[in-house]
Amino acid sequence: MKIIFSIVAATFITLPILLYLVIFIGMKYWTKNGKRAMNTAINFTTPILIFSVHILFMTIWSYSFIGYIIMFMLLIAVIFTYIYWRMREEIIYHKLFLGYWRLIFLLFMLIYLVLVIYGVLSRAIEAVISR
Repeated sequence: MKIIFSIVAATFITLPILLYLVIFIGMKYWTKNGKRAMNTAINFTTPILIFSVHILFMTIWSYSFIGYIIMFMLLIAVIFTYIYWRMREEIIYHKLFLGYWRLIFLLFMLIYLVLVIYGVLSRAIEAVISR
């Protein structure tokens, strides 16, 4: 049982897009509501995506960037809160956090894709040069 859990966890950490799709398809089938399925998939995938970006940074550069990731998330939170306050003039914390969480999902998905492409290309170039 531990081996199966390890394989599933490693797969979803390595491919968080797959986790998103599994949750989205499962929730869409279960609830018959696409918007709710998408929101649930985003909410469950975001922490895994953040962790995946951290693992990619460690794999590519052999250094932990967790402090920088946390500082980046805090900076985005401050900027997002300021923009939200300027637009609405009243902060509704539940809506603020949901918007922030979705923005973090989009940003970390973009960072994840860029890091995967960079990692594959850099390893391929490194393999060709060292031949």
